[in-house]
Amino acid sequence: MTVSTEGSAAVRPVPPSGPAANAPGSSKSSDADRAPRRALRSRGGLLLLEAAVAFAAALVLPLLARGFKLNPLNRIAQVSGLAAIQLRFALVGLLFIAAVVLAMRLRGGRHFDLATRLAAAALAGLASGFVAAGAVVALLGTPWPMFGLNGDSGRIVEWAHAVANGQPSGSPVYPPMPLYTLGYYAEWFHGGNTAYAFKDLQILGAAAFGPLVYLAWRMLLSPVRALAFGVVPAFALIDSYKPYSQTVLVLLVPVLVAMVVALRRSGTEGWRPLLLKGAGFGVLLGVLFLTYSGWFLWSAAGVLFAALLYFPWKTGRLKGAAFMGSALAAFLVVAGRYLMVMLKEGQTTKDYNFRFDNFTDPAYYLMWRTDMPGKVGDWPPPGEFGGVGLFALVTFVCLGAAIWLGLRKPLVVTIAAMFISAWVMRMYIASHMYETQTVQLYTRTNNQLLYCGLILCALVAHLVSLKLAERRTASETSEATAPATAPAVGSTGFPGREGAVIGTLCALLLLLGTVSSSMSDRYMPAQDGTYRILPWVSHTIRQQDGKCPKFAPKGECSKDGDQSWLSYIR
Repeated sequence: MTVSTEGSAAVRPVPPSGPAANAPGSSKSSDADRAPRRALRSRGGLLLLEAAVAFAAALVLPLLARGFKLNPLNRIAQVSGLAAIQLRFALVGLLFIAAVVLAMRLRGGRHFDLATRLAAAALAGLASGFVAAGAVVALLGTPWPMFGLNGDSGRIVEWAHAVANGQPSGSPVYPPMPLYTLGYYAEWFHGGNTAYAFKDLQILGAAAFGPLVYLAWRMLLSPVRALAFGVVPAFALIDSYKPYSQTVLVLLVPVLVAMVVALRRSGTEGWRPLLLKGAGFGVLLGVLFLTYSGWFLWSAAGVLFAALLYFPWKTGRLKGAAFMGSALAAFLVVAGRYLMVMLKEGQTTKDYNFRFDNFTDPAYYLMWRTDMPGKVGDWPPPGEFGGVGLFALVTFVCLGAAIWLGLRKPLVVTIAAMFISAWVMRMYIASHMYETQTVQLYTRTNNQLLYCGLILCALVAHLVSLKLAERRTASETSEATAPATAPAVGSTGFPGREGAVIGTLCALLLLLGTVSSSMSDRYMPAQDGTYRILPWVSHTIRQQDGKCPKFAPKGECSKDGDQSWLSYIR
C-alpha cells in the first residue's frame, strides 16, 4: 500500500517490448517480471526496519525515566527530570546523526541512504518517547492514570471494564477500539484492573505517536521530509492523557491524502494490486474510525471534493470505481457495525457541555487552552493586525503559497480541502449553538485546522526545495554537457545533498527536543487548574490497597482525590 514519493524522481521499471520479450520461457521476460517484485520486497523490508527502529527508540526514554529518583510534585524535581530526559534524548539522537556522518565517509557513502532512513525513524520515535517519559515522571509513585477515576479518564476506565466483561459500555457512540484495547490489556497484564492499566496505555500511546505518524507520512514522502513536514507539525497535538484521539487525526490526514493519490493513479494500475491497495486503505480507515470517529466528520466534505477532482475520469473510470468500491467494502467489514450505530444514535446524542472555548471568538483556532485552561487573561491573545497575530498571518500566507505552488498536487489540494471542510463545519455548528443550546464538540476542529495549517506551511518549504533541486539538477546537466574550455553555465553553488541531510537532522533534533520538553512540562503535576491538575489528582487518590500514593501531599489522600479542579470549570 506504499505510495511513491510526491514530487520525487522515482524510477519505474520499463516493461520489455517486442516478440522476444513475450515469448514463453524468455529469460528477459522472467527477469523483468521478477525485478519489480524484488524492488517491492526490498522497499518493504526497509520500511519494516524503519518501523522497528522507530518503535524501539520510542521506548528508550520511558524505560530510562522509570529509574529516576525524584518527587514529581516538586517543581525543582520536575525541571531536573525534564533536563535528564533532554540529555538522554540529545545523546541518543546524536549517536544516530553520527552514524549518518560515518556512513557518508565510509565506503564511498554506500550506506548513507540507509543510515538516513534509520536516523529519521529514530528521531521520530525518540521525540514521542520524550513525551511518554515525561508522563512517566509525572506519575512516579502512583498507580493511577492521569486524573484517576475523574472526568473522561474515569468514564473510559468504567466502560472498558464493562466491555471486557461482556457488558455494553455506558455510551454506544463512543469509539469501541480504545475500550476493548484497554479491557483486554487489563485482563492480560493487570488482572482486569482497567484503572491501573490505563496508566500504561497513556504512556505507551504517547510513545507510539511519533513512529505511527512517521510511518503514515512515509507513504507520501522520503524519510527526512516525512520527519520534517509530517512529524514535526504533529507534535503541536501530542497528548499523553487520551493519546488515541490526536493520534487518529495525525494519521488520518496522510492516509486520506495517500488514498487520493492512489485513486488518481488507479486508472493505469493492474487489477490485482488495485483491489488489494483499495482494500488496504479501507481496513486502515476502518481501524482509525473505530478508534476515534470525530475527525471523519470534519474531513468528509473536503476529501469528497478531492476524490471527485482526482478521480480517473479519462484514464480508467471502471478501475477508479473498483478501487473505491474495494476500499468501501473493506471499511464496512471492519467498521460497518459501528457506523450504523453512529448513524442511528448520533442523531439523538447531544452535547450540552459548554466549556471555556465555547465563549471565545470562533474564528480563533491557533491555540487550544483545553477545557481546563486555568487562570486566563485576555483570550484570544491580542494580535498586531486587526487583532490577528503574526502566526495567523504566516499560516494564511502559507496556505495561499502552498496552493499556488502545488495546485496540481493531490498532496496539497487534499490537505487544503480538509482545512476548508473543518472550517465550514466549525462555523456551521457554532452558528446554531444559541438556537440548539448544544456544542457538538465543534471546538475540537481547532486541532484539525491547526494541524492542516502547519502542514501547509511545511509543504511550502517542501515545494520550494523541490524547485531548488530541479534547478540544481538542470545546472549539473548543463555543466556536464558544456565544452571543457567554456565556463560553467547556470552554476548554482548549492551544497551537497549529504550536508543538507545532516544539517536538517541536527536542526530537527533540537526542534523536536524543545517541543517535546514543552509538551511534557504541560503535564507536570500542579494545583493550578490547567492540564497539570490531571496528574496532581492521580497523586491524591487512595490506592486500592488502602494506602496513599508515595508522594501524596502531606501523606493525605481520599477516595476521589483533590477536587479543586472543579472551581476552574466555567
